[in-house]
Amino acid sequence: MEKIKVLFVCMGNICRSPTAEGVFAKLVRAHNLEAQFTIDSAGTHAYHVGKGPDLRSQAAAIERGIDLSKLRARKVSAEDFEDFDFLLAMDDDNYEILISDCPEQHRSKIKYFLDYAPHLNQRQVPDPYYGGAYGFERVLDMVEQASTGFLTAVRESGQIK
Repeated sequence: MEKIKVLFVCMGNICRSPTAEGVFAKLVRAHNLEAQFTIDSAGTHAYHVGKGPDLRSQAAAIERGIDLSKLRARKVSAEDFEDFDFLLAMDDDNYEILISDCPEQHRSKIKYFLDYAPHLNQRQVPDPYYGGAYGFERVLDMVEQASTGFLTAVRESGQIK
C-alpha cells in the first residue's frame, strides 16, 4: 500500500503549517499509522526558508507534547503538486496561491484544512504571528480538531485501515 502524502501549507511555514504537521504526526503516531503517511509542511512564500518554527509556536506545541524544533521552513515546490495527495491550505490567500500555481490536473488535491472541522464554522486558521500567546493556543485547538476530522475522513474513504 502506498503512503498517503499530506502537505500542510501556510504563508511562511513557521507558525500554522509546522504546527499542523506536528499535531497530525502526533495523532498518526497515537493510532499507530506512521507507516501509512508521509507528512510535511511548506509555505507559499520563501521568507523563512531553512529556519525553525516560530519560538512561540514551539512553546505552545511543547506544552501539548509536540516537539517542532527539528522542522525547517521550506517553500512549496512545483513537484509538491504531483507528489502529495493532499495540500491543505490554512487560509484564503494560501489556497488561492496554491490553486494559481498548481497544474490543473492536480487542483483537486488542494483543500482548506479547516473544512475537516466544519463545526468550527470557519475556513481559515488565523495567523498568530503578530498576536500574543493566545493566538498560538487557538491555532493549536483548531489544528487538533481539523487533524482529527482529516484522519477520520481518510479512514472513511477507505484509504487506510
